[in-house]
Amino acid sequence: MEKILNAPRPLNEFADGARDIIPMMVGAAPFGVIFGTLVTSGPLHVWHGQLMSLAVFAGSAQFIALGLIASHASFAVVLATTLIVNLRHVLYSATLAPYVAHLPARWRWTLGALLTDEVFAVAYSHYRHKPPGAIGPHYFLGAGIAMYLNWQVWTLAGLLFGAAFPRLQSLGLDFAMVATFIAIVIPQLVAVRFVAAAVTAGVLACVFQDWPYKLGLLAAVAAGVVVGVVLSRPGLVRSRAAGVTQ
Repeated sequence: MEKILNAPRPLNEFADGARDIIPMMVGAAPFGVIFGTLVTSGPLHVWHGQLMSLAVFAGSAQFIALGLIASHASFAVVLATTLIVNLRHVLYSATLAPYVAHLPARWRWTLGALLTDEVFAVAYSHYRHKPPGAIGPHYFLGAGIAMYLNWQVWTLAGLLFGAAFPRLQSLGLDFAMVATFIAIVIPQLVAVRFVAAAVTAGVLACVFQDWPYKLGLLAAVAAGVVVGVVLSRPGLVRSRAAGVTQ
């Protein structure tokens, strides 16, 4: 009975999720404005840009798709390239799966549609401190909806006012998203295996950056995952723990 009384209410969890993702929202704001600005100077209509943000809700994929469309790439190329770039969401989903597996399908589909890099970082940081199933979905939902609305607002701002600032994308505002990703990654580096995986993926992403269709990014991520899995084997973990104890 005490556990039930002390459980946070859904509305409070929702508000906590929306609050905790505010720093990520600040980092995404310039990114959204730049996307909207690029749409106004490209082959798409303004409403196409807003529809893309509403339906796709994936910043990096939207930028890549916009560039490919401007270069008259085929639909198959646009679809395949954005699919490859967004395959990282499979890793995010696998990580969060134990915490949402008990939810009905309608909840899992909704949360999956709202999953982004920033939402994953905030939700996982919250859920990993409790056993799977102990926390409801409302924190995740609050973070996801807040980021979704934030992306729509700043996309619209870029679409409406981007034409007045034609060189906006050259001002270096996109570094805000780089800083956001750094803020996402650094708090997760709490063990040697995490650091090794991050360093491997980062170095190989630079080495493979000239690969077509962003395949280098996928290869770098795969290599990082392999390193992390190998270093997470129970035998190695116990050996390191014994070494620390001695």
